[in-house]
Amino acid sequence: MSTETSKTSPERENGPVQEERTETAPAPTNGSPTTGSPADRRRWLALAIVMTAAFMDLVDVTIVNIAIPSMRQDLSASTSAIQWITAGYALAFAAGLITGGRLGDIYGRKRLFLIGIAGFTAASLLCGIAANPGILVASRILQGGMAAMMVPQVLSIIHVTFPPHERGKVFGMFGAIVGLGAVSGPMLGALLTQWNLFGLEWRPIFLINLPVGIAGVILGRKFITESKAPNALRLDLVGVVLATAAMVMLIYPLTQGRENDWPLWGFVCMGAVPLVIAAFIAYEKHKIKKDGSPLVELSLFKVRSFAGGIAVQLTFGIATGIFFLVWTLMMQMGLGWSALRAGTTGIPFSIAVSVAAGLSVQKLVPRFGRKVLQAGALTMAAGLLLYIWESAHYGMEIASWQMAAPLIVMGLGMGLIVAPLTDAVLSEVPREHAGSASGLINSTMQMGNALGLGLTSVVYFGVIENEMVFGAPYVEAFRSALWWIVAVLVVIWAVMFMLPRTSLPMEQREGGSEYQAPDEGQALVPDPAAAPAPDKVPAV
Repeated sequence: MSTETSKTSPERENGPVQEERTETAPAPTNGSPTTGSPADRRRWLALAIVMTAAFMDLVDVTIVNIAIPSMRQDLSASTSAIQWITAGYALAFAAGLITGGRLGDIYGRKRLFLIGIAGFTAASLLCGIAANPGILVASRILQGGMAAMMVPQVLSIIHVTFPPHERGKVFGMFGAIVGLGAVSGPMLGALLTQWNLFGLEWRPIFLINLPVGIAGVILGRKFITESKAPNALRLDLVGVVLATAAMVMLIYPLTQGRENDWPLWGFVCMGAVPLVIAAFIAYEKHKIKKDGSPLVELSLFKVRSFAGGIAVQLTFGIATGIFFLVWTLMMQMGLGWSALRAGTTGIPFSIAVSVAAGLSVQKLVPRFGRKVLQAGALTMAAGLLLYIWESAHYGMEIASWQMAAPLIVMGLGMGLIVAPLTDAVLSEVPREHAGSASGLINSTMQMGNALGLGLTSVVYFGVIENEMVFGAPYVEAFRSALWWIVAVLVVIWAVMFMLPRTSLPMEQREGGSEYQAPDEGQALVPDPAAAPAPDKVPAV
């Protein structure tokens, strides 16, 4: 068995450079690195830096929703603008995710990480000082693009920095950071908005990234070791352009159509999307024959479980994209609650997701397989139905504690899905395509999220006659949108029949149990010593 390791070369201008080799590194005689050595301290400092960056990205995703009503009021933003504040980030992130991973493999993970975190920090500053909705939306799109450069390098840097026997502990720490970011983001956003620091209202939710990002750049230059992939795939910029064009041609008319009275050009754009997708597929086939480095490995879709899993990721992203935006708007613009009250209301949901996620991976999925994921979809739907009933029954007088029950049920259902889904989708994917498949899974989730945010124009704002009249109309529109999400979850439950009944143990999968380096820089297929890299928990 061979495991990718690193060989340190002499110092270069950008720091020490590691070139990955396909050979087994000799294990230390005592089973661990020499404690207290400079190399040992260096890699743990590097780990702290990349984990902080991952935490910053996750918090930025979860922190924004809770502050959207404040942004809308301060900037007099239209409904399409508040959709783009979140959808623009997701769209740019999805479009650049795979390319960001490949750029790191080609030009160096450290270099791309530093470019990404510097750009992310600069974009955060632009968001924080935005004078109008247009500048804020453009800054959010830039922020998403920079995150696509930064985030794929995190797990790749961990892979080349730590030997296999340490990765289990490292991934456990990474999972804790992910969970902490998912829970703390909404509360941090609520507190920063509620406190109105220096009279800046919502702006500190972005400006808080500045000291963290600057420290990450300075320390990253010193402590992160450079590494590149020995056989990196080439860039597929034409594929990126075609895929992005298809997403924009679908999402832009959905987001802008209502405000423009659904013009003809919008339907023409959406109608042309299948043609652009066909052109994308044709080019990807050409790219495979030309140099074997397509943006999307089309042969993956011949694997039934993978094709079904991608459909689940896309539709699940749509459901969460719709829910978390309309939920926030309902509480603050419908019920008139403060950002802090809205943020604390979501705490039971976050706890339920974390509990169910741990149980699903450790106890339930090994015994019941895909039935756990299907039960999660139905449980989420049940929580939504309970929410619909409570909202109709209590109306404008509903209290935070009364929302706890449906939120807990929904959180349990989501936890049963998000933790084991990626492994279920990858379980029948050939080992040599694991990196490509992982990158596509994450991109698809982001695309679904952006599409769901675009669809709020139809399923939420389309029900409100006058968006400037707050109160009951926003609450009624919330109930209407929940019915759409229930329908999406039923579709998800049905599509999950395409997933394998049980996930094969790693040692029984094609290629054995060897560790697969992430050629797209997106996710890792674990070796026996390493826990799976956890998925992001959707934003609250």
